[in-house]
Amino acid sequence: KMGNAESNAYQNHLSRFLPEEQSDIDGLFDTLSGSSGSAGAKNVKAAKKTVTLAALQASQSAHTREPLPEPMTARLYNGMKSIDLPGKSSGLSEQIAKEQFVIFMSNLLKGNADEKISIIMRMIAKTGGPLKGKQIQEFTEDLITSVVHVLSYRKELKGWSLENTRDSSSGVKALASELLSELKLPDGTKPVGSQLLETNFDQSVIEDWVYRVPQISVFLSVVIRQGLHVLHSLPDQTNDILNLVPHCKGIKGRGVASLFDIPAIIYINSHLPAEMQHKWQLLFSSRLHGESFSQLCAHIVNKGPCLVIIRDSDGFLFGGFASHSWEVKPQFQGDNRCFLFSVFPTLAVYTYTGYNDHYMYLNHGQQTMPNGLGMGGQHGYFGLWIDSDYGKGHSKAKPRCTTYNSPQLSAKEDFTLDAMEVWAVGDAPESAGRKGKKSILDVDPQAQALLEMAGKSRQSEGLREPVEEDEDDD
Repeated sequence: KMGNAESNAYQNHLSRFLPEEQSDIDGLFDTLSGSSGSAGAKNVKAAKKTVTLAALQASQSAHTREPLPEPMTARLYNGMKSIDLPGKSSGLSEQIAKEQFVIFMSNLLKGNADEKISIIMRMIAKTGGPLKGKQIQEFTEDLITSVVHVLSYRKELKGWSLENTRDSSSGVKALASELLSELKLPDGTKPVGSQLLETNFDQSVIEDWVYRVPQISVFLSVVIRQGLHVLHSLPDQTNDILNLVPHCKGIKGRGVASLFDIPAIIYINSHLPAEMQHKWQLLFSSRLHGESFSQLCAHIVNKGPCLVIIRDSDGFLFGGFASHSWEVKPQFQGDNRCFLFSVFPTLAVYTYTGYNDHYMYLNHGQQTMPNGLGMGGQHGYFGLWIDSDYGKGHSKAKPRCTTYNSPQLSAKEDFTLDAMEVWAVGDAPESAGRKGKKSILDVDPQAQALLEMAGKSRQSEGLREPVEEDEDDD
């Protein structure tokens, strides 16, 4: 019989799960413990069921490709093993009891930072005690790699793929280092670079970090749900997993790979207004639509909020989020939801400072005002600027852009544009539905009637962009 204290704690953890969730967890435990039953199937009931590392690994390699990379399976096992059960000398047994398994699931999927932290500490390092920055970095990179891997394996990338995006490996490192930049010592200092890797962080510092960096908990939840394939199909109370990756529209079958990588998509998407996180649609790509400023304007004007991403000739990747439809006019536009971002060599988001309202600017064909697309700063000194003489741009920030507090985003202050994409985010505005698709003949029915009387067909019909609103890229 279990001791009372133990059974109470265990029942409390069990009661966090809905009945169908409980049976899902029971089923997973039975599967895992069954495959480790060295006592022979008949005696499994007699010998209390347990799970071993070998069984966890076997459950992964039963498939041709593992749902989770091996280092992450070992980390999950160390996390389960770290759970102390009253009246048992913990850490000595290599077997995981059902109580440990359930408490692990309960703490990581339903718990607060305080409940998660001791498990996460053991997932970072088996030994416990203060952890070096380098160990936390390795854990964070493993975690992000596992998220990308398992979402790809389970076909949960919603139209994105490892083929139609930039290589993820540099994105994993960039996202890990952005998340690690939030580690602060008790005196408030943030160690950086090689100093960070050598610094010792104790449990309270790491708990504070997990509390302030929601991605860690969200990523762990994805790894457990999709990696171990448990509770993955049950409706979740949290939207953070639902919109972790936005649906991707407009790139399928076009033979191009986005300038974004999966970790960057996840990170940038989390900074968008909540109602815009469910879908990205490709509006403009210099590789598909050509390198012309008037083409760019034709594809992005009146299409709703957008993300612009640029690669300069040195390989730096950066861009901005425009919270409103772009309009060609000589005034600044947008609001304080706009931001600038960097994707490579560093991943970061720069939000408005309140210093001025120079959020976004688009002008073309004017004599008196600058012609081009800009975000932040001021005329001649934009945080991000693409000249209407397409192919040239600048990112001036001495030392920071006034509107967004961003540094210089490009490798050189004045840069040469290598490639550019614009993605509409969220649902297209009502007016945009057909606005961009009109030819002069739609606007002027008289002209159309005259043409038809003359027996001429409508030449412009074939030149329209395909309507991609309704296609499903999944």
